[in-house]
Amino acid sequence: MARKSARALWTAKIVNGSLPATKAKKKSAPAAVSARRGSAAIIIGIDPSLRGTGLAVIDTRVTPPRLLASQTIKAAAKLEPYECLGLIAEHVEKMVLEFGATEAAIEETIYVQNFRTAQAMGASRGAALSVLARLNLTVSEYAPKRIKLAVTGHGSASKEQVGRMIKAVFGLAKELPLDESDAAGVALCHAYTARA
Repeated sequence: MARKSARALWTAKIVNGSLPATKAKKKSAPAAVSARRGSAAIIIGIDPSLRGTGLAVIDTRVTPPRLLASQTIKAAAKLEPYECLGLIAEHVEKMVLEFGATEAAIEETIYVQNFRTAQAMGASRGAALSVLARLNLTVSEYAPKRIKLAVTGHGSASKEQVGRMIKAVFGLAKELPLDESDAAGVALCHAYTARA
């Protein structure tokens, strides 16, 4: 029997709620040693950016998971950076309270050579994290490669590939804007890889 690709396995898991049957392994880890992975919750995913933060709320308590809402927080160029941060905090809080999110997932800071870009990324993450902490949500952080691997089966996938997979997983009529599909990808990564 041919081995299924990681992408095919993840797709089956996401769409059907379980992995397809495979041959049993000769030895399995004792139950006490193996940790359950994944999270069945209402999860807010955040793709932070000073001028275009993506937010997505998903419900993984049902099979298949559902996308409850997504949005891109577009901050006009005329706004000062501190005003952008206030806008991010306001929208994160509104989505958490409106949909009853109990867990949050956010993309980790990526390495950038430009100091101002790194500073803006850190500030936008801080605006979101401060709200999540105040609302007592459990927060998990994921590296971009880990998110892409969880969603598409390939750690070097493009934003467009992530977007197409998000469309397929949630059965959407069209692809989400890139910042929103990235946020949904962060939430899905948490849903299927978080340690319980």
